Amino acid sequence: MPGPRMPQLIKFKNCRILRNSRIFEDDIWVREGKIIDPEKVFFDEKNCADVQVDCQGAIVSPGFIELQINGAFGIDFSQNENNVEEGVSKVAKGLLAHGVTAFCPTVVTSPKHMYHQILPRLRKRPGGPHGATVLGVHVEGPFINVEKKGAHPDHCIRGLDKGFETLSDVYGSLDNFRIVTLAPELENAMPVIEELTKRGILVSLGHSVSDLQCGEEAVGRGANFITHLFNAMLPFHHRDPGLVGLLASERVPQPVYYGIIADGIHTHPAALRIAHRTSPQGVVLVTDAISAMGLEEGTHTIGQMTVEVRGDRAVLAGTDTLCGSIASMVACLRTFRGATSCSLVEALEAATLHPARALGIQGQKGTLDFGADADFVFLDEALNLSSTWIAGECVFRHGARPC
Repeated sequence: MPGPRMPQLIKFKNCRILRNSRIFEDDIWVREGKIIDPEKVFFDEKNCADVQVDCQGAIVSPGFIELQINGAFGIDFSQNENNVEEGVSKVAKGLLAHGVTAFCPTVVTSPKHMYHQILPRLRKRPGGPHGATVLGVHVEGPFINVEKKGAHPDHCIRGLDKGFETLSDVYGSLDNFRIVTLAPELENAMPVIEELTKRGILVSLGHSVSDLQCGEEAVGRGANFITHLFNAMLPFHHRDPGLVGLLASERVPQPVYYGIIADGIHTHPAALRIAHRTSPQGVVLVTDAISAMGLEEGTHTIGQMTVEVRGDRAVLAGTDTLCGSIASMVACLRTFRGATSCSLVEALEAATLHPARALGIQGQKGTLDFGADADFVFLDEALNLSSTWIAGECVFRHGARPC
């Protein structure tokens, strides 16, 4: 009697794959949603792969990982308390068209009751045809400096009066947390950073007037990310470079990862070049997109604030203050590569490997190494996306042809 049949084996051929920081021609073998080592597959079985996918010379990159997105397609994660699950599902599905296979829904500074209503329902979940993987929530605020509030409502900004007790009281359960953005100069911030780090939550420094010394201490306590570099922080000064100085500090382990909004609006091309040339291994592309991404010009919301979309930018209603972007990850990739003249590999790793490393999930996401999740995208040299795949299954294809 024949033994049990092995799970389906999928061979992706005619690929140019991104692996080990280079692009080269090779096949990709997938079984049970994972990339497998073909040397461990029997010869006869390889010749009879259950499914063969012709990549037609496409570049196959790991799927993009988005660590800071406030919403999109009319959904605002900070205001959608009545339909949280439905809103996350809509964004997760829509992001597949942008090559995003995993993301952290981001909740900005809000009243305490909103955190208690929304955060428990922003649950981690695997990706698939229904949408990108939800890695966990990024909570940006309210423990930030009011002097660098940006688009955050000042009446909701809080101090850490009782340290971690205050944080727990404001947020409630931390079960779904992945990243917390806070200002390290706040009183009691350092022990809070230590406790969050012990719990496996990435601490990001942002919306801050911190000097370099304070930033270095925060990194020493466990923080290892900077929220939207250059935005909502002290500008670089030659006598005290502030949080920007962490990119070149000799007192902290390198790299310190930093999110950067390469939408052509939030960060000048020269600033993108400075950051990339100073710390190319730390750059993480983020969109910081708001609910208006994917929508037409008009009035929308982010958290407790009303915003206006004017052309290619979003501003607080009645002002010129930027409040998140409306750019896609693919658009940010093109802008970043054009501004920095970096290689295609460097651009792609800023949206794949680096965010995975920042979260410590590079064994599963952000690479095409053996054993990693088979989440990837097909692209051309100009970074035009043709399809998105999760667990070896096509979940989006550009144009009329369905997956």
